Amino acid sequence: MRRKIAAGNWKMNTTLEEAKSLSNIVAAGSRPDDVEVILGVPSLFASSIMPGIQNYSNMSIAIQNCHQNEKGAFTGELSAAMIASMNIPYVILGHSERREYFKESDALILEKCKMALSHGVTPIYCCGEPLDIRESETQNDYVKSQFEKSILQLTAEDFSQIIIAYEPIWAIGTGKTASPDQAQEMHAYLRKLISEQFGEEQANKTPILYGGSVKPGNANDLFGKADVDGGLVGGASLKASDFLEIINAF
Repeated sequence: MRRKIAAGNWKMNTTLEEAKSLSNIVAAGSRPDDVEVILGVPSLFASSIMPGIQNYSNMSIAIQNCHQNEKGAFTGELSAAMIASMNIPYVILGHSERREYFKESDALILEKCKMALSHGVTPIYCCGEPLDIRESETQNDYVKSQFEKSILQLTAEDFSQIIIAYEPIWAIGTGKTASPDQAQEMHAYLRKLISEQFGEEQANKTPILYGGSVKPGNANDLFGKADVDGGLVGGASLKASDFLEIINAF
């Protein structure tokens, strides 16, 4: 059975006090023991949030980005070594906002994944298509290209460590959501690509999350699909009651 994961991506939101309160409420809330909860927090607050969740075995933190180089004169950036030195297990890479606003290419995202993996930090690798691609019904080719130019170039050993998040860009922050059937169709296709490159066993082990306006009202239907292993949740992860409801939707 694949891991069940509810990951929250807080993006550039919360003050320190808001972040501590939000994480503490989620940690203390009623949650299934078999669901792993990952909080994608602003990196500045990670060390302040950790004490409130470290006694919960199924809760952990993700940093929202890292640099592709080991270290150096890159003002304002974070290295994978810095993340690892804080015992933070996850980093979100390839998010559509990083691709769009910061012009991150598939090749760059591949280098970031390799760097994170070399320090034992697990990438939550994001992929997905914009609206015009979905409307032209070429979303499979688009996401296949993202895969081929990035994570399908990893070694089998490295690939076995990652988590994938499919995020249809047209459904992020728009209130639109891919239907459960649309999510299932794409997740099954991604699993097929993984099987072709790394084998069926690895494909059946790899967690694939859905990210695109996941809410309490649709989480149960989304997570009920065979190839949807959880969610990468944006706005709804900023409200503890909503995020807890999503966590319990499994």
